[in-house]
Amino acid sequence: MNIDGLECGVFNRTVFEELRAGRVDCVTNTIAFWENAAETMQALADWYGMERDNSDLIRIAYSTADIEAAAAEGRTAVLMGTQNASPIEDRLDYIELFARMGLRVMQLTYNIQNTLGASCYETTDAGLTRFGRNAVEEMNRCGVLVDCSHVGDRTSYDAIHASAVPVAVNHANPREFFDHARNKRPEVIDALAERGGVLGLTMYPNIAGEWCETVDSWCELVARTVERIGVDHVGVGSDLGRFLTEEHMVEMRKGHWTRGPEYGAGRPGQSPVVPDPEWFETAAQFGNIPDGLARAGFSPAEIGKLCGGNWLRLYRQTIDVNLQDGPPAVPVTASA
Repeated sequence: MNIDGLECGVFNRTVFEELRAGRVDCVTNTIAFWENAAETMQALADWYGMERDNSDLIRIAYSTADIEAAAAEGRTAVLMGTQNASPIEDRLDYIELFARMGLRVMQLTYNIQNTLGASCYETTDAGLTRFGRNAVEEMNRCGVLVDCSHVGDRTSYDAIHASAVPVAVNHANPREFFDHARNKRPEVIDALAERGGVLGLTMYPNIAGEWCETVDSWCELVARTVERIGVDHVGVGSDLGRFLTEEHMVEMRKGHWTRGPEYGAGRPGQSPVVPDPEWFETAAQFGNIPDGLARAGFSPAEIGKLCGGNWLRLYRQTIDVNLQDGPPAVPVTASA
């Protein structure tokens, strides 16, 4: 099974066809960066419409059974995800509302501090707030996977330990291999692995650098990361942004909170839109990854884990819940 832990681009039939061409069985989308509750509900409604119009290619996934069914049907399962907690508008009850509407993944913060905790770009990270702890507990209860990709290191560490089930960093890399604020420090990825979570390695050039120049160099990054935290805790989180324009990128970075320039993972003088690596310009090229991992020395069983099996295990531990019963009784230590 092939799973991409995060894509953030504009989804349309072309993208769905690319996902199928790449045999991607499941992808987490991004329906909100700064959007409020009403705007996110509209995004969900738009996706319901896209599912109806493209039912031969995709289905929205609410559980791992849906993901497995989509794969059996030759369709791509789409997990509804946000890259911020802005849709809940600081209301704990809204987590359940969005879970019932289909939200399955929520990043705690996006590029600036909020009421849950700090982003990776804050000068000071005071950690997960009291509201943040309540939100993590409620996400566990409602089957919403906690994501810490753009989250500050201390807040990420706190969230990993506050969660009753494993969490995700679904699109970032180890900072020890590429020094960027968006990447995670050793103590964070160590805690993530110790508690059973998954790190989705990205080939986004701004935070992967020379590691993403070729599929073989990126697979070497995978190998180095596996040496650090184990083969059960690494997956693919491409952060692919199909059809994103400069206007999209500026809006993603500035939100509603500043009039000044914000570069996010970029830098002054750089175009907001950076070219994707030639070997992964669309999801149709996902097949380059298992071939590259094989050349890097991984066994077929290990490739199965890295390309999707680890994500499926994590989803089974987190999103497959009965709202009346809360999260499944699973250990937060590593399991394959």
